[in-house]
Amino acid sequence: MYDTEVTHRSGPGAILLLLPLGVGALVAVALGRYGTLHEPTGFAVGVAGFSGALPMKAWLTTGALLLAAVQLFSALVMWGRIRLDMPWIYGVHRWSGRLAFLLTLPVAFHCLYALGARYDDTRVLVHSLAGCFFYGIFTTKMLALSRRGIPGWAFPILGGLAFTALVALWLTSSLWFFTTAGLKW
Repeated sequence: MYDTEVTHRSGPGAILLLLPLGVGALVAVALGRYGTLHEPTGFAVGVAGFSGALPMKAWLTTGALLLAAVQLFSALVMWGRIRLDMPWIYGVHRWSGRLAFLLTLPVAFHCLYALGARYDDTRVLVHSLAGCFFYGIFTTKMLALSRRGIPGWAFPILGGLAFTALVALWLTSSLWFFTTAGLKW
């Protein structure tokens, strides 16, 4: 699926990244703009099995981060950075990514709909920007994957940026919650 010839190719194919990058940027800006214009409701989703919205968000984001670590490991195997014979790793990579993304959806919905974007507190500012960036770069990566001719170097960069954004989200939300409120369920 990923061969070294494609991995090291560059040149005109990089132009093909412009459309996915543009759409990803629009997604990030649209989410940030919605978060500032929408009047927060204070409540967005049921917390199904959790004691409240904050524990739900902290644990779902932690689950997404753990699956993102699986994504990182499986990508390193797929790209030959970790030499293991695991022909099934492509499926693990795809499904761990899908599940991680699905875990982020109720969290993002709650953040945007119930709380909105806030820029008055440094932690919340970084969290809001990282969330918008995560969905923008995720959109870019998914659109780039479906286009032929995209240089192979783009995928580890886009995946690494998505992983970094998710780590920033976890640090500014889940870690903050766990160190402030404890390991509440």
